[in-house]
Amino acid sequence: MSPIPDTLRRAVTEDLLAWFARHRRPLPWRSDRDPYRIWISETLLQQTRTQQAWPYFERFLSRFPTLESLARAELDDVLKAWEGLGYYARARHLHRAAREILLRHGGRIPDRWEALRALPGVGDYTAAAVLSIAYGQDYAAVDGNVMRVLSRVLALPDPIDRASTRRTLRALAQELLPRGQAGEWNQALMELGALVCRPRKPHCASCPLQAVCRARATGRSEAYPIKGARRPVPHYTVVVGLIEDAQGRWLLARRPEGKMLGGLWELPGGKVRSGEELAEALRRELREELGIEVRLGPPVGVVEHTYSHFRITLHGFRCHIQQGTPEGREGQDIRWVAPEEIGHYALARATQKLLAQLAQAPQGELFSG
Repeated sequence: MSPIPDTLRRAVTEDLLAWFARHRRPLPWRSDRDPYRIWISETLLQQTRTQQAWPYFERFLSRFPTLESLARAELDDVLKAWEGLGYYARARHLHRAAREILLRHGGRIPDRWEALRALPGVGDYTAAAVLSIAYGQDYAAVDGNVMRVLSRVLALPDPIDRASTRRTLRALAQELLPRGQAGEWNQALMELGALVCRPRKPHCASCPLQAVCRARATGRSEAYPIKGARRPVPHYTVVVGLIEDAQGRWLLARRPEGKMLGGLWELPGGKVRSGEELAEALRRELREELGIEVRLGPPVGVVEHTYSHFRITLHGFRCHIQQGTPEGREGQDIRWVAPEEIGHYALARATQKLLAQLAQAPQGELFSG
């Protein structure tokens, strides 16, 4: 790496910290340097906007005010507190890591890189954020905001989604951070990216780095960071059944913990194969998953939902068991639940939206065919 000019170093340390002292937001996780609160907040803020994370942080800490309370909680309770945020692996990892900290570290979040980094769900960014903000150690925490700021300051020509580019930016940030002030500096860069150096329509005129920003000098701030060609987003059609028993209860199935949305509850069903009709696909899925044959009622709900890497169209049908007794495959947990008790279960957002439609749909006449 070439030597960093004094003007650049001064701007991204002294000028930036002075700006942060004047403009820092009074966010709830900044009230102290409690490692537990900082760990929870940084996990929440991954792929989540600050304004969205704020109420979830307060709700989560109200439900689990200490690491021990989180470690001793049931996973269902943790997932329910996380409900609506998405990326449920983060909640599962928090729960597992809390138990590991209680068991192996005496309930204290580790203050060494190797030990902290070894915990479930703790990557380089989270480890650097906790160690710098909570423990005052000199680690650069490089998130999307920080990469965008540095990419613009340098007018970096390399695509940001390359691993080599990210390594370059992490090394640069580590070189730039003022020793002994890493926690404040990391937060300052993140704050600058959130409030000023925004993805679209950045407020360059009020930026403390404007004098050294190469992207601003060329008048092309929004052209950075450079991104590689976007891949097409896959789309899947999914069909699920609202299966009712004689007592009017609905059948829920719990997703395996090792899969996407693991630990959450959903209506049973699955993806429609190429060339399949919706009804045909649902019958097949319920036969394979639960060992039952069903009669289908009319469709009662359709939901469009986008995940991080794909989109789905979710179709729901009322169903009645025609033959067999439902049994979860490979020990999958299934449960009959009264409609008024559904809200006690942790459900993915797409499932919530479909259930809202299903609950309002008329019973209709069941039919086979």
